[in-house]
Amino acid sequence: MPLAQLNLARAKHPLTSAEMADFVAMIAEVNAAAEAADGFIWRLRDEDGDGALGVRLSGDDPDTADLLVNMSVWQDLDALRAFVIDDPGHRAVMKRRAEWFHRALEPMTVCWYVNEGEIPTTADAESRLRELRASGPSDELFEYSHRG
Repeated sequence: MPLAQLNLARAKHPLTSAEMADFVAMIAEVNAAAEAADGFIWRLRDEDGDGALGVRLSGDDPDTADLLVNMSVWQDLDALRAFVIDDPGHRAVMKRRAEWFHRALEPMTVCWYVNEGEIPTTADAESRLRELRASGPSDELFEYSHRG
């Protein structure tokens, strides 16, 4: 069954800053690798098409203004994990994430199963993340790192 994932990150600096330049420069390459990966189905894009840096969550909470949104659908959890672990570009970003993003104090990822052909909305993903934060992981709703 296809798996959707939402991953949020709170940037330490504006995306246009020199401190974020390396991260921003890596996005197109990492997204292209994701799209070429086995098991990839769909990813969220903004109007520019290369990434989703312009996408924000639907809520009016000013606390979400600097949250970067990454959302995608994969054939299954194994396919998502294979990309996250095996892709050299993605690994390079993960090794440097402390330079660019604040450490999370609450869950910033959520995974859930979707029906074949279903493309989730950011509002749906945000709702699922809130539910995970309130109720904890389950077989239907869990963090990427959850070993259920």
